[in-house]
Amino acid sequence: MSKAPNPVDKYVGSRVRMRRIMLGMSQEKLGEALGLTFQQIQKYEKGTNRVGASRIQQIAEILQVPVSFLFEGGPSGVPGPDGFAEGASPSYVSDFLATSEGLALTKAFTRITDSKMRRSIVDLVEQIAAREGPDKR
Repeated sequence: MSKAPNPVDKYVGSRVRMRRIMLGMSQEKLGEALGLTFQQIQKYEKGTNRVGASRIQQIAEILQVPVSFLFEGGPSGVPGPDGFAEGASPSYVSDFLATSEGLALTKAFTRITDSKMRRSIVDLVEQIAAREGPDKR
C-alpha cells in the first residue's frame, strides 16, 4: 500500500505548478533548468517526492519568486486540536489554481471591473454546478 503525500509537500508542489503555468513554462523546461527530467518535476508537483531545501531555493529562483511564495497559504504542519494540520484555504482552492483552466479563469475574471457582471458570472457558474449535483468536497 502506498503512502499518501504529505500535505505540505503536495501544497508546495501545487504552488510550483501554479507559478510555472503562470510563466508559461513547461515541466520539461523547468526540469532542464534544474538538471532533472520532466517526470521528476511531475513528482514534485504532485507531492509524491519531497523537494529538498536547496532544490526549493533553485526552483524559487527559476520561477522568480521568493521561497516563501511556495509556502504561503499552505498547511502549517502543526496539528490542530483535531489532530490535523490547519491550512489558510481549502485544498480545492490551490488545486483549482494549479490548473491551467483555473489560472486562466482567475486572470480573466479579475480583469472584469463591473461588479454586477462579476456577480452574474458567479451566479451562472453556481447554477451550472448545481445541475451537476451536490458539492463533493
